[in-house]
Amino acid sequence: MLDDFACEKFGRKEFKYQHWRWQPHGCDLPRFNATALLEKLTGKRLVFIGDSLNRNQWVSMVCLVESSISQDQKSRTFNGSLFTFKAKEYNASIDFYWAPFLVESNCDDPWHHHVPFRTVKIQAIENHARHWTDSDILVFDSYIWWLDSKIKRLHEICRSGPSEESNGTLEDVEMLRRYEMGLKTWADFLETHVNLTKTKLFFASMSSSHLRGEEWGMGANQNCYNETEPILKEGYWGSMSDPRMMKVVEATIDRLRMSGVKVQILNITQLSEYRKDGHPSIYRRQWVALTEEQLSNPASFADCGHWCLPGVPDTWNEILYAYLLH
Repeated sequence: MLDDFACEKFGRKEFKYQHWRWQPHGCDLPRFNATALLEKLTGKRLVFIGDSLNRNQWVSMVCLVESSISQDQKSRTFNGSLFTFKAKEYNASIDFYWAPFLVESNCDDPWHHHVPFRTVKIQAIENHARHWTDSDILVFDSYIWWLDSKIKRLHEICRSGPSEESNGTLEDVEMLRRYEMGLKTWADFLETHVNLTKTKLFFASMSSSHLRGEEWGMGANQNCYNETEPILKEGYWGSMSDPRMMKVVEATIDRLRMSGVKVQILNITQLSEYRKDGHPSIYRRQWVALTEEQLSNPASFADCGHWCLPGVPDTWNEILYAYLLH
């Protein structure tokens, strides 16, 4: 368990958030069976590729399966941007690869990536893809990092800092357009380099954040802090989830399908919208020391984007499990 998601370890005493179960209309999600999944993964490699929400899902998946494996038959290693969990008995690997934009950027260090001058090399993906191209199952996500209004497109990959103009041509690109361009690079690579007879492809839709309490009937300064119940109004949709971005994903995947490349969308957005109760809030490791001002106002440092584990990402993996065992 990574400390970003270990809410009980960091003091959360209320655990009702662990016991809600997603019920889709018209079907039932199958109960997760770790042994059945591991048998399906025998001799295979499953890789989650993307940002910290995808890492959240990777940790969830490892937690869901690892208790079914004896201690001497499992291992976990970190190697740069690649996090690897091995189920030795099954010769199976469940990995996470850090690439928050999917394409290359100056945010590609998995531990030191809070770069104030974010830039993307929007037509470059090969340095990332060599770590996952030959895998059997690929689960991608990329959304929240594209929302920063200060992101620039870079024609040559940069290091970091405001003097990066000397390393190439920087230019501003409107948010939806740069997202579309980045996904086109990703899609073009899949179309020409991935063995479609071997590899199953998935793309997780937007994970929901709960930063604006007025959207569910709380005060303007309220967020997920102290929230212990889900939103029960069916169809609730917060402003942090941009449907225009979702349409860009859908259009990209539709174009891939027309060229014979099938990518299954893991549509996790609506179910996650309801779960304002499921975030770490203040119950996680704080990687930067908090100020006295922050400590006097806990909502100011509450994490309302990631998810406690056990919790919501387990449902995302139940959906993935249903597709894999279908």
